[in-house]
Amino acid sequence: MQYICFKKSDMITRLQVKNYAIIEKLEIDFSDSLTIITGETGAGKSILLGALGLIMGNRADTRVLYNAESKCVVEAYFDIRKYKLKSFFKDNDLDYEKEVIIRRELTPSGKSRAFINDTPVKLGLLRQLSSALIDLHQQFDTLDIHNVSFQLRMVDALAGNTTLLNDYNEQYSAYRKNTRQLDSLLAQNNQATQEMDFLQFQLDELHEAAFVAGEQTQLEEEMQTLSNAEGIKLILNKSYQHISEDEASIVSQLSDLANELGTYKDANKKLGDAYERLVSAKEELEDLAGELQGQEEDIEHDEARIIEVKERLDIMYKLQQKHQAQDLTSLLEVQTNLEAKMQSFGDNSEQIAKLEEIIAKQEDQLHKIAKKLSKARQSVVPDFEKKVHKLLAMLSMEHAQLKIEVKPSETLTSTGTDEVNFLFASNKGSRFDLIKNVASGGELSRLTLCTKSLVASAIPLPTLIFDEIDSGVSGDVALKMGRILSRLSEQHQVVSITHSPQVAAKADTHYHVFKKIKDDRTVTQVNKLSRDERILEIATMLSGSPPSDSARVNAEELLAR
Repeated sequence: MQYICFKKSDMITRLQVKNYAIIEKLEIDFSDSLTIITGETGAGKSILLGALGLIMGNRADTRVLYNAESKCVVEAYFDIRKYKLKSFFKDNDLDYEKEVIIRRELTPSGKSRAFINDTPVKLGLLRQLSSALIDLHQQFDTLDIHNVSFQLRMVDALAGNTTLLNDYNEQYSAYRKNTRQLDSLLAQNNQATQEMDFLQFQLDELHEAAFVAGEQTQLEEEMQTLSNAEGIKLILNKSYQHISEDEASIVSQLSDLANELGTYKDANKKLGDAYERLVSAKEELEDLAGELQGQEEDIEHDEARIIEVKERLDIMYKLQQKHQAQDLTSLLEVQTNLEAKMQSFGDNSEQIAKLEEIIAKQEDQLHKIAKKLSKARQSVVPDFEKKVHKLLAMLSMEHAQLKIEVKPSETLTSTGTDEVNFLFASNKGSRFDLIKNVASGGELSRLTLCTKSLVASAIPLPTLIFDEIDSGVSGDVALKMGRILSRLSEQHQVVSITHSPQVAAKADTHYHVFKKIKDDRTVTQVNKLSRDERILEIATMLSGSPPSDSARVNAEELLAR
């Protein structure tokens, strides 16, 4: 079994196929209720589904071309008046119409093109739209009945939880907004704390060092002096001796010269000025000698002080390198900036506490609504299980049972606190397990039909196209399956590809797919059947071709029902 789902509001109205597989050209108009497609095995019924797969963005190659020299074109028309797709069309610069046409083309060269309302689009965009319009599933694949969110939707529909869910969702959205804001504040707080810790560590280093302006220059000079103390002391003493203390010291020589020149200082003004300058130079050198002697006495080679100054400078250089500061002045500026940044961090603890209080109240209210939802869900489960079991028994699955688990938890989700699982047992005595683990393709088909027929009036189900859902059943079981399909089509668009005359008799619109020879080639064609043609087709399905008179009578009876 294979089935394709179309959103009810996106009802498919027409499918046109040209030059695909053994289809030269055909067109099918779908009714809004039950469309039946019949035909012999291999006539091309399932090829229609393959062509429809191109509309969904499936890849194809030139092997699907009926005529290798012409392009393949597949077009599907959808009525989307009730579906909220205007924003999609606007966001993607597409013209919005009540009827949307999706077209795929495949050229003989292998080039594939996609169009939405005649506008060329990329395959990714086509898939995005078609995923909203078409829900294609394969046998043994993830049918929506496997999907736990869809299972929950069915239970909620039966429980009449729409109003309660809307109230819950509205409050849950506000709750999630607040929790996201709280998470953001906590993250900011955590980041700020980490950053403050790091800044404080850096400041502690600088505060501990306790540098003062000008200290670097002073220490570097002192280090130079201490490192060269002996040499400096020696040259200072030598300078002092030469200037002042030697027998022929500079000062004594200047003194003798001054005395001799003093004899003539009054002879003229220039000699007087020279004398004054000579005396002044002598006095300046005497002062200098005194200073040099004092410096020489002050300088001592202090190894302990050398180590102390070196360690202090090492700390200074290390921190300058760490903070990329050129000198102590720049490093002190870094310290000032760090202190200012520490002061700039705000305290959002009050905002966090207030938000936590709001969230706690929201959680309490959500849990109250979630309990009501859970109670309503659990209340409808037994009756739903019984009805599904009854329908399965009608479809020749007497021992098959569906078990629905509704497990409440403390975790709030967008649908409450329940975890819903559909468990299935196909045979008597079999253990219940997830549907996907135990149900065969045929069992899945019938289970899907039964569950969806029960919720058809309560939930906006996808429109269904069933591919040989009646495989392996006949007679009264097939008749009952046809009735279920017919009832389902009262609420939704249903298309069924079938080999069962009982199912075919329930059609509102009946198509016959057949093969014929045209120009020495086999082609698939489709005819929409009149009532008389339907009688002939159903009779043929009952007894073979040509049908017997009794088969015709039976066909008329089936149609009359």
